[in-house]
Amino acid sequence: MPGMVLFGRRWAIASDDLVFPGIFELFLRVLWWIGILSLYLLHRGKLDCAGGVLLSSYLIVLMVLLAVIICTVSAIVCVSMKGTICNPGPRKSMSKLLYVRLALFLPELVWASLGAAWIADGVQCDQAVVKGIIATVVVSWVIIASTVVTIIIVFDPLGGKTPLYPSAGPGHLDSHESSQLLSGLKTAATGVWETRVKVLCCCVGNDDHTRAAFSSTAELFSAYFSDTDLVPSDIAAGLALLHQQQDNIRNNQGPDQVISHPPGPSQEADLDAELENCHHYMQFAAAAYGWPLYVYRNPFTGLCRVGGDCCRNRAPEYDLVGGDQFNCHFGSILHTTGLQYRDFIHVSFHDKVYELPFLVALDHRKESVVVAVRGTMSLQDILTDLSAESETLVLECEVQDCSAHKGISQAARYVYGRLVNHGILSQAFSIAPEYRLVIVGHSLGAGAAALLAIMLRNSYPQVRCYAFSPPRGLLSKSLYEYSKSFIVSLVLGKDVIPRLSVTNLEDLKKRILRVIAHCNKPKDPAARLLV
Repeated sequence: MPGMVLFGRRWAIASDDLVFPGIFELFLRVLWWIGILSLYLLHRGKLDCAGGVLLSSYLIVLMVLLAVIICTVSAIVCVSMKGTICNPGPRKSMSKLLYVRLALFLPELVWASLGAAWIADGVQCDQAVVKGIIATVVVSWVIIASTVVTIIIVFDPLGGKTPLYPSAGPGHLDSHESSQLLSGLKTAATGVWETRVKVLCCCVGNDDHTRAAFSSTAELFSAYFSDTDLVPSDIAAGLALLHQQQDNIRNNQGPDQVISHPPGPSQEADLDAELENCHHYMQFAAAAYGWPLYVYRNPFTGLCRVGGDCCRNRAPEYDLVGGDQFNCHFGSILHTTGLQYRDFIHVSFHDKVYELPFLVALDHRKESVVVAVRGTMSLQDILTDLSAESETLVLECEVQDCSAHKGISQAARYVYGRLVNHGILSQAFSIAPEYRLVIVGHSLGAGAAALLAIMLRNSYPQVRCYAFSPPRGLLSKSLYEYSKSFIVSLVLGKDVIPRLSVTNLEDLKKRILRVIAHCNKPKDPAARLLV
């Protein structure tokens, strides 16, 4: 921290990130140098063949070149160990050393090419010498290729667009120029992140919803990283330091004083009933994931149980949408819920951005129509999760601020449209008109289930929602207050999803910056041992 500046642009690597890479390269090159020296000394007398003079010169020049590279890399490692994360002053000579190191790649590349050309001409020398030369040429090209790959990895597409101002910042610009510059940087950063997301999710599709999700995700990442000059290793070091700091605080503080108020008899009965309901309806939330979660939860018997259903050719007694060609998903749903074929009204495995799989079933034990929404299990679902800006909901209720997570509200609106416009709920309640509506889900499905319950509250006043590990930052405060009477959320232990939100990530970033700023140790453990 900050990223190094080479050739007039910023790179996604800091000057103290070169300790371990340098030590690894030193280890390889020293072994390589010793091997070439041994080859030359042991077989020097066998180089009097045709072309032997050229090979002898090749080995001598290569040993000299390797010696210079070893000295340069050793200096890079020593300089990289100096200073601290936020004090790169002692490492100010690093850029000059890297220029020298990169300049040495030119003769190394030329010499590797000459070696390959000489070997290709078919030198008539001792086979041990020829094999040694071939190994030397191969190692040369492997190291050159790995260096090129490393340069590609640490290349920052925004490095040439980032203004290299002094620490005072771009204060010498007027407000108009400054605003134009910042706007251009923001647009460029969003474009770079959108390209990265598209590459990572190249198999997702290219419809309107997907393109909107790409844009939302790119804006989220560009906004999060735009105001800091952090490289990936800084973030990793900050997380490690923050974890160490929290452990020290936890070990040094005494036990927390807990003040408990035992519930009354009626409250305790209600709590026991709700916990029993949570245990019961969690099976529906788990069933919505299909066979992958079932096999994960039953590693020894899951495949055998589901396998028989996968190849069974049976006409479905329920409305099926999406890809379950081999009945594997539905077989696991039957095993998880304990229901029969005839108890299912609708099962959808259709999975796209903002469009989640779900199922509708009749639960005769609890006398309820259950709608279970699947959680995150695909790249499409991740894009739905990352569309994290807020969106205003149009609801038929007297709530002032009806805002919610955009991606999850879009997914809930999709399920709502399928349930209402396609008559799925009407069909279910025509079979069991005295049953009540229960909506369940886990993770992303829990957030969609909660919003779906709010949307259906006007039409089904007795609706009940059980949200297992719902994502944080889902509802506005007014919607939260409105939904407390009919939505039950269950969070287990230190589950990260109910604590993950844009606000918490911003707080985490500030904590990382703070702990890095107060750290007086080098980033790499090897450097710490020498300090």
